[in-house]
Amino acid sequence: MTTKSYADLVREAKERIAEVTAAETMRLQRDHPGTVVVDIREPNEAALGTAAGSVFIPRGILEQNIERVANRGQKVILYCAGGNRSALAADMLRQMGYQDVASMVGGFRAWVAAGGEVEG
Repeated sequence: MTTKSYADLVREAKERIAEVTAAETMRLQRDHPGTVVVDIREPNEAALGTAAGSVFIPRGILEQNIERVANRGQKVILYCAGGNRSALAADMLRQMGYQDVASMVGGFRAWVAAGGEVEG
């Protein structure tokens, strides 16, 4: 069995998934109201604020709870703090059959830097 590092796993996931910028995420939220934006950070991170209009599902329970907020045909955009955990999570949802899932490049930090509205 080949040993892989966290960086290897993230790099490989990013080769298989789509990534969108914070600005693209804001546009998709505005132009495509069915888009589901999911904050997958830990509760202590989300307590500092979340992207406006997003739903919070911590990474550890994403797979068991995603169907409560999105079906496999909806556009789903995941974000974490910086874009790595969300890339891994997007790859997992892709494997679960989600057809239009993406990771937000740069995560919540990029959202804030792009002037995205923050709730909480």
